[in-house]
Amino acid sequence: MKHVQLIKTGICRYQDLWELQQQLFQRVSEKRSDHYLILTEHQPVITIGQKSNPAHLLVQEKFLNDQGIELFHIDRGGDVTFHGPGQLVGYPILNLFDFKQDINWYLRCLEEVIIRTLADFGLSTERIKDLTGVWIGNKKICAIGVKVTRWVTMHGFALNVSTDLNYFQYMIPCGISGKGVTSILEQLGNIGDLNDVSTKIIAHFKDVFDVSVFQIRNDELEKITVQSDLIKK
Repeated sequence: MKHVQLIKTGICRYQDLWELQQQLFQRVSEKRSDHYLILTEHQPVITIGQKSNPAHLLVQEKFLNDQGIELFHIDRGGDVTFHGPGQLVGYPILNLFDFKQDINWYLRCLEEVIIRTLADFGLSTERIKDLTGVWIGNKKICAIGVKVTRWVTMHGFALNVSTDLNYFQYMIPCGISGKGVTSILEQLGNIGDLNDVSTKIIAHFKDVFDVSVFQIRNDELEKITVQSDLIKK
């Protein structure tokens, strides 16, 4: 069975996690054997994918800065989206040579992890043809955007748990007009500890990808990255 090393962080700046991703991506690309899953929350940030339409961001960067929202142009697929507190973000860094060399398969697996997780909370979700992500009716509850280079993955999914959905008014989320966004909190009216959602995601990630998952220790991470201060003890 393949092993995935889990990294859980506290809430952090996007820049810090971006640097951590890059370091782990480089390690997996070189060793071709390690696999990682980062679970985190971000301070408010809007990210813009490499093929995004600039018109899908509806406000100026200065306005975002005044609101305490950072802006990053990044190298993932997908369009513009928001990350912030109350949103559980997952970054799998996997060598797909050990799984299946098929990006469509990988995206559907990420969706399946979220679909099963939300079913645990009694939420009925769906896929929409030609639109990556997980939906409840006409509203997206989980955005997915990835990058795959030499079959090593980066970026991942963002599940709205108790996210302040007002942030999404500053954009056309994922560049999809006529559809909205939602969260577990909006759907259920309440939500428990974010760690509960995280635990369920890890369990379904194990099943869908047929892997074992174990949390990496601080001293282990220190051997491979300078970002060990992000680790959640």
